[in-house]
Amino acid sequence: MPATGISLDAALDLTRSGDVWLFRGRRMADRAIRLTTNSPVNHVGISVVIDDLPPLMWHAELGKSLPDVWSGRHHRGVQLHELREAVHIWAIKYGQQAWLRQLEPPITRDAEDALLQTIARLDGAPFPSTARLVTRWLRGRLPTTKSRPRASDLEAAYCAEVVAITYEAMGLLPGQRQPSWYDPGRFWSGDDLALTAPARLGGEIAVRIH
Repeated sequence: MPATGISLDAALDLTRSGDVWLFRGRRMADRAIRLTTNSPVNHVGISVVIDDLPPLMWHAELGKSLPDVWSGRHHRGVQLHELREAVHIWAIKYGQQAWLRQLEPPITRDAEDALLQTIARLDGAPFPSTARLVTRWLRGRLPTTKSRPRASDLEAAYCAEVVAITYEAMGLLPGQRQPSWYDPGRFWSGDDLALTAPARLGGEIAVRIH
């Protein structure tokens, strides 16, 4: 890819449902997330591109600057936003660099249905506290005999958990890990995230925001 990346308009034209958006910021909170999770990025979301609707982003965040497209309300936690506006918020308000990773091949109709069903189940789930976030992330790395939580059972969701649960529902992840095992860096190309064949994520495409 060109070192200068592509414009946001070009990225919006390019993106399809299932593509991953990654963000990296310089604030203390951003650095704390990366330090805690040993991740090169601090936020991740998924593109949702359905018919003639504007591209959307499915993710979890602390802020409530934008209306949630699914519920029509402003709230914190798991949200569905207009993609252009969400990227603007993360780039301009939060000072983050954005990257796009494209999912190949394009998702099937069944995977699209599973994506929408997951949005219906999880939308509005609250974002965990920092202490709870760290505890869950650590617990996800410990051996356990407990059954894996279902998406409908989660009381709070962290951005990477939302992506992992959604990808699993879409048949893109094998479901061998606890959702809390995932952090944003798992979706960076430097990690060895194994998607269910033939699915794969392409390299990072830097997105320029003016």
